[in-house]
Amino acid sequence: MRAVLQRVTQAHVSVDEEIVGAIGPGLMVLLGVEQGDGPQDAAQLAKKTAELRVFEDAEGKMNRSVEDIGGQLLVVSQFTLAADCRKGRRPGFSRAAAADTANSLYLDYIEQLRQRGLTVATGRFQAMMQVHLVNDGPVTFLLDSHKVF
Repeated sequence: MRAVLQRVTQAHVSVDEEIVGAIGPGLMVLLGVEQGDGPQDAAQLAKKTAELRVFEDAEGKMNRSVEDIGGQLLVVSQFTLAADCRKGRRPGFSRAAAADTANSLYLDYIEQLRQRGLTVATGRFQAMMQVHLVNDGPVTFLLDSHKVF
């Protein structure tokens, strides 16, 4: 399971010109589920997302988590994070999990965050979405439950 975390001052996601999820300060999360991922990957990534210290403290050091600041999260499923672009000119998506598995683990990840008391807005699974955000910093991190990076 892979995630792109972006520290934002605000973000929203639209489907057919309708805003379906919006947040203020916090994290924009693009989440990709790969074949072989399971509930343990969702739990591990949710814990890391909630606890990763990417917000500045009073001294300007990244020393506070989204939990610490009472921030919000916007989580959007993005199967293209499982793409393999090493060969040719067209990405391959054979590593992406099947839609039913991906949706289940996407929802599990979101529920894990909500169980921690975090406010989580979402996109719409398998929909064509427009994501709007103001990246704060910019600050962006890549997470992988298999520790590839």
